Amino acid sequence: MRDSIARALVWVLRLVLPARGRHSGTVAPLNTEPVSLSAWSRPWTAPSSREVQAIFKDEHTRKLPELQRERVYAAEFAALGIDYDFPTVPLGSLVKREQVSA
Repeated sequence: MRDSIARALVWVLRLVLPARGRHSGTVAPLNTEPVSLSAWSRPWTAPSSREVQAIFKDEHTRKLPELQRERVYAAEFAALGIDYDFPTVPLGSLVKREQVSA
């Protein structure tokens, strides 16, 4: 019963009050240009393979210890605007676990 009363009240209010906002009754013109969904229609935003190879094949960087090397990689990728999250560092060397006695 409440649903039918609420629907009737909403119907009456729509007749009495003018519509405002998004659904005011004004129709926006339709976009007649087709939308391209191809990934190749946008410009390439990632670094080129040459840029990435230059980062990983740098002789100075290869001589560094593993943790420093990963930090240099992260800094180089950050300069290109890419998040590099240390994917090759073994976590066992960074985190030492202690035995927990119960």
